[in-house]
Amino acid sequence: MSPTVVDGLPAHILFVHFVVVMVPLTALAVVAGAVRQRWARRMGVLLPVTALVTLAMVPVTTHAGEWLERRSGHSPLLRRHTELGDTLLPWALGLFLAATVVWWIGRRTAPAVAPDGVDAGSTTDAGPARSGGGWQRAGWVRTVAVVAAVAIGAGAVVDVYRIGESGAKAAWEGTTQSAPASH
Repeated sequence: MSPTVVDGLPAHILFVHFVVVMVPLTALAVVAGAVRQRWARRMGVLLPVTALVTLAMVPVTTHAGEWLERRSGHSPLLRRHTELGDTLLPWALGLFLAATVVWWIGRRTAPAVAPDGVDAGSTTDAGPARSGGGWQRAGWVRTVAVVAAVAIGAGAVVDVYRIGESGAKAAWEGTTQSAPASH
């Protein structure tokens, strides 16, 4: 399914850095795009594509971690890390879905542009300032998207933190001293 060793190092050690950086960045981008439609339009298709790549890396990283776990000593800390690691995929899927919705809303509420490239009307951050049920529904959908983006983004970031902290404990517990080692 995925590489397990890269240049002699367990791949999990390398892949985890991608996930630890990209999940919070993706969450931040999704929330920013949900709050400011102009930013969602500016990010464009890069927003859901980034979320998709991040989503794809989660099972790759988990698979490499399971390979590493089978070659490591079994401890309660490692078991806890492994269990927590399995909780990230739903959050990453949620980030991808939220990114796709935010991107879609950003496209649907894009301001009208005249042939000369100038905005054709008064706009708000939610899109064109028009009356009518369609734009009001878009505002309602946008509000739900903002709330969902914040909830999913926060949940994903907290989960990454919990997984990373448990992994650090599993890897480093008992390996360092509070006082410097004498040489």
